[in-house]
Parts: sequence; structure tokens; C-alpha cells
Amino acid sequence: MAEYSATVSKPTLGVAPEDATSHHVRDSKGKLIGFQNPHPSAGVLRNTLQTVGKMFLSRLQGKMPAPDLSNVQIPVIKPYFLEEKSEAQNSDTKTLRATWLGHACYYVEYPNGLRVLFDPVFEDRCAPSRYLGPKRYTQPPCRLADIPKLDAIVISHSHYDHLSEPTVRELAANNPDAHFFVGLGLASWFRDTGIDKVTEMDWWEDATLTIKKPSTSDGKETMEEIEAQVSCLPCQHSSARTGWDKDTTLWCSFAIKSGGKSVWFGGDTGYRAVPEMPAEEDDYGPKYDSLPRCPHFKHIGELRGPFNLGLIPIGAYRPRWMWSGLHSNPYDAVEIFKDTKCEKAMAIHWGTWVLTIEEVEEPPKLLKEALKTSGLPETGVFDSCAIGETKEF
Repeated sequence: MAEYSATVSKPTLGVAPEDATSHHVRDSKGKLIGFQNPHPSAGVLRNTLQTVGKMFLSRLQGKMPAPDLSNVQIPVIKPYFLEEKSEAQNSDTKTLRATWLGHACYYVEYPNGLRVLFDPVFEDRCAPSRYLGPKRYTQPPCRLADIPKLDAIVISHSHYDHLSEPTVRELAANNPDAHFFVGLGLASWFRDTGIDKVTEMDWWEDATLTIKKPSTSDGKETMEEIEAQVSCLPCQHSSARTGWDKDTTLWCSFAIKSGGKSVWFGGDTGYRAVPEMPAEEDDYGPKYDSLPRCPHFKHIGELRGPFNLGLIPIGAYRPRWMWSGLHSNPYDAVEIFKDTKCEKAMAIHWGTWVLTIEEVEEPPKLLKEALKTSGLPETGVFDSCAIGETKEF
């Protein structure tokens, strides 16, 4: 009997807007050397030393207090995974199961048995050091070894809260057949880490993952085939793992369609850069209507949507003048949800590490306000959940 096998087609450009490669940065000889956010919605890149200096002064003046972690009430529960892929196929052929494992990490079980893990980071700190950098205030709901065998692992970009070397090493050891999908330029990092089953992709490229695995039906052993379309899509962000590799690898969102269901994973993204303003002012008020919005998401919705489920970031957004070009707040997230034509959505990119200065339990509360302001139901359309909780779609 043949064993499990997975093959990936060479990525090819799919349906895309005319400016599909405007994010490429090339040198005078035409060699690709990096990437950029091509739209005004990203704002102006600020000088790092000036930004750090302004942050330090603001903290001294009491304008940027650290969030209070003394009584955090974000629930963490033990996840329930379907032990066998046949359970997913036999339970309900129309059901997509999505389990939040903290921050941007989601484990998704498709109705045909496909299993995908997005942006897993299980370390205590999301930093180059075990001893410095943001430390977890909520714990992972399970061990990596508890996650059932994976078919695909998707990494949106190289920042430490989305890409962890110890995590991907352990996942690769536990799942030797799983394939990694990453943005352009990042495959060499994986190969240097000892992981060869990796496909790097550019925005608007599609690849087909084909899985063949033994299956038993009516007492007879057969080979079952599962096919998934993996699409690398745009977002508005940046990349770096050191002080000298900024924006040399691509940041992405991803869509995966399989078994009659589709998921769009936003990864980490901004939506519209806003200027510094008084705290009481609403940057979605009439005064700021003219601020440019990132067109990527309308393009995704129009050219690749609709999607059954969106996994959309809602956290790490204050102060807005600093982070709005790179991180979406809940009001941005609702606009992204509508632009991408997701039928339902779950919130990611909150509840795990202190990355910015908003109170850690504020994002889901603000999400309800944003939904109400937008005329959408406060629950049942775009929700948050406990870490470890599974929702079905």
C-alpha cells in the first residue's frame, strides 16, 4: 500500500490587478532586492530614532502608560481536535472547524480532512532572545505535540510574533510530511533551518497542494486524494528579523480553498495611516474621510472572494500615529472584513503579548463597537473567542 504523499505545483500568477508587482524593489540592474508597500495608505516611513525618542518622551510625560496585566480575564481552554481526519469527513461534510491557539495562530480543519496551521508561535517570548522582549501573559492552550498531523503550515511574514524558529523546527519534526507556504524570499531561511518542504510565493500567485493518503472504506484500503488551492495575497505591513534585513522578504495574506470551503488569513496588516491627533478625536470621523485606504483588500474581495471565513487582525494599534500604517484596529478590521467579502470572521493578533499600549482586553470590546457603527450585528458575524476555542462554519 502506498504511503502518504504531498506534492505542490509551481506557483503561477492567477487573477490579479494590473499593478500586481508594484511592491517589488529592484536595483539599477533590475535585480529584486526587497519589497515595499506601494500605496499611500501605508503612510510615510518614520525615522526609527525619532520614533523611539518620541515614545520615550511620551512615556516620561505619562502619555503612553504600559497596559495593566494584573487582572487579565482572557480565557484559555483546552482545545478539542478531531483525532482522525476521517472524523472531519464523517461528522459533517459541510463543516469547517477553526481553533484559535493564541495571537495570530489558527488551526483549521477542512471538511475533506485537510489540516492547516497559520502563523504558529508557541514560545514564551516573541523575540530573538529567550530572556528579553515581549513575554506571554496568556499561555498556549496546548502543546505543539497535541496538534494532530498537519498537511500545511502557513507563515505570513518574518516578524517574531509570527515566525518562531523553535516552533517551526518542532512542527517539522512532528509533521515530516507537512508543507510550509511562505512569502517571496523567505524559503532560504527555512532551508537554513533544515526544512526543505517549503514553497515561497509572490502576491497573487496560486499553487496547488495535492495530498494522497491511505484510506479505509467498507473494509477496503484505497488511496484518497485531497486537493487545495493556496493563494498568496497582499497585505500592508513590513518584515525583518535583524537590524539589517528590513523588507527583504515579503509579507503576505493567504487564502486556502479546499473541500468546498475557503479561508482568508490576514496575517498582520494595516489599512489606513492616520496622523497624530488629540485622543478624543475619531479618525473615522468626517474630518479624516479623505485619508487613503489600502486598495489591496477590495482587490482581494473582487478578484478572489468571497470567503467562508476570514481570520483578521484586531490588535496592536495604539498609538495610532505610530502603528496605523502597519496594524489594523477593530474599526479597520471591520472595513477589511467587508472589503474582502468574507461571510464570517474571527479575530486574531491580540490577547497574547503586549506589543503596543492599548489595554489588552480592549480589542474585542472595540470590535463590537465597530460592528455596531458599521451596521453589522455585534455577534455572529465577526467574533472573538477564548484561546483554544473551536468555531464551526
